[in-house]
Amino acid sequence: MRRADRLFQLIQILRRSGRPVTAGALATELEVSKRSVYRDVADLIGQRVPIRGEAGLGYVLERDFDMPPLMLTPAELEAAVLGAQWVAERGDAEIASAARDLVAKIAAVVPERLRPFIAEPTIGAPPAMSAAVDGLDMARTRAWIRSGRKIRIRYRDDHGRESERTIWPVIIGYAETVRLLAAWCELRSTFRHFRTDRILAAEFRDEHHGEPPGDLRARWRRHFEAERGVRSP
Repeated sequence: MRRADRLFQLIQILRRSGRPVTAGALATELEVSKRSVYRDVADLIGQRVPIRGEAGLGYVLERDFDMPPLMLTPAELEAAVLGAQWVAERGDAEIASAARDLVAKIAAVVPERLRPFIAEPTIGAPPAMSAAVDGLDMARTRAWIRSGRKIRIRYRDDHGRESERTIWPVIIGYAETVRLLAAWCELRSTFRHFRTDRILAAEFRDEHHGEPPGDLRARWRRHFEAERGVRSP
């Protein structure tokens, strides 16, 4: 790895970490000695990169540090293309279109030497199987998740039983052939996961449920981890 690339990667490691990173951990990931890490950190600090050393804990990058976001490595480019390919094949219409636009925008701004990693990547997502049809407007559902508003749905479970319930949408999960909408269900007073192709009707209400979307998502995640699985509605 060129030293310039290593310095960039060192910044990336610190930027993605939510806690101090030790010189030993940096050395292991960068495959260099701790002495090289000390020298690299000193050089970055000399270039006014805001890295702080925490005695006995490690290094921290100040959160307000701004770095050009498209200084990508070949591996990062291929990872982005792979993810975009998967979403373009399996996402709903709006998200699929956004994924294709994303690849085009990246290709337009990266240096010429990196464009082959986008046009001719060494990895790729397999073609998607036919996906089930969503029973509600997915773009609008994402807007309701962000704004913290309720949706009234009519739902058919895997036994063919129908029910009506008001939900607080949390997050949409994209699988190979189906999509799942995780939500707080007022009927059951707990979190549930609804297959979007089994939603028969949806009423997007202007009523806010009153919980910040980030807090609701964190609560759902704790619930999901505690159950270690998805229960049927």
